[in-house]
Amino acid sequence: MKNNRRQFIKAGLLSAAVAATGLPRIAGAGDADKKRRSLDILVLGGTGFIGPHMVREALRRGHSVTLFNRGRTNSGLFPDLETIKGDRDGGLDGLAGRRWNAVVDNSGYVPRHVHDSARLLTDNVDRYVYISSVSVYEDFGIHNVEDSPLATIADESIEEVTGETYGALKALCEKRAGAVIAADGFTVLRPTYIAGPGDHTDRFSYWPIRTRRGGEMIWPGKPADTIQVVDVRDLANFTIDCIEQEISGTFNMVNPAGEYAMGQLLADSQAITATTVEPIWIGEDFAYEQGLIEGRTLPVWHPTTGEAAAGGSFSGKRARSAGFMGRPERETLRDLMTWWDTLPSERTEKIRAGIEAEREAEVIAAWKKRRSQL
Repeated sequence: MKNNRRQFIKAGLLSAAVAATGLPRIAGAGDADKKRRSLDILVLGGTGFIGPHMVREALRRGHSVTLFNRGRTNSGLFPDLETIKGDRDGGLDGLAGRRWNAVVDNSGYVPRHVHDSARLLTDNVDRYVYISSVSVYEDFGIHNVEDSPLATIADESIEEVTGETYGALKALCEKRAGAVIAADGFTVLRPTYIAGPGDHTDRFSYWPIRTRRGGEMIWPGKPADTIQVVDVRDLANFTIDCIEQEISGTFNMVNPAGEYAMGQLLADSQAITATTVEPIWIGEDFAYEQGLIEGRTLPVWHPTTGEAAAGGSFSGKRARSAGFMGRPERETLRDLMTWWDTLPSERTEKIRAGIEAEREAEVIAAWKKRRSQL
């Protein structure tokens, strides 16, 4: 069961990063004019969850953006931007012979695809930013920093992305891109759970959405159990910072380890929904016993024992030293709910993470029965 939990951590976290692991190289004061000038940026993807935020931030700063995608998702989102239609699986011809100042790769999950795009663009871009994931680390029982060992996969020809292969494939993507992109032009960003307006996973969103319903509500572990997320807009801001300021290296995109806990998430969720719930804090052992650890049943939270004991304590010091700033989690929650309330009922009636109401009632009854027998 705990092995499955480890696989879930690797699969449930979104995004990818680089093979470069040195300290960041940041442009000096003499590059001020370069920072201010308009840049041409290519975004591989750009119409999913994180891409639009990056596109909007780049446009807000006066840069020019070109999109490359298959045109299947939100194809009308940026009608005024040039979109090169193609496929990462052998359909990169539209990128050949073009030049951009930077490329943001936020749609790379298969090492062969990432290697192909990096090799094609290496002489035609000054910077390659690869969005990876903290899922790349080998051991979630330790406090991972950017130089910690990465997961590997025995058969590097495997391309199916599953809960078991996701982290290792992302690590291999970093390695393959880093093999053809010069280190001083390569940036890898490794986000933890990405939250904010537009989140289609509902992982962080589950907690305020469920809180607003009120009543008895399951909360796992203890109020002091720490969690980590990154607001999608802060990820986007730092991505464009890296391009403008020529920041190279590998960075975990997380809120500070140990600074945000489940009890604070409860308080923030109640505050922004103006709803009071009766929290039922179930212990880790009981959560395991009830089969609540797998999948997205208790999203964002991690057990504090076992192979995933440090799954919520990744170091974010390197990014902060390079200028990354994360907004308060309550602001993320508030904006999430504002966005959520704009969605059609057919979307909001079926939340994609968390405990279903009937199952939650069963677990609460079982927990109360257990407590009465102590």
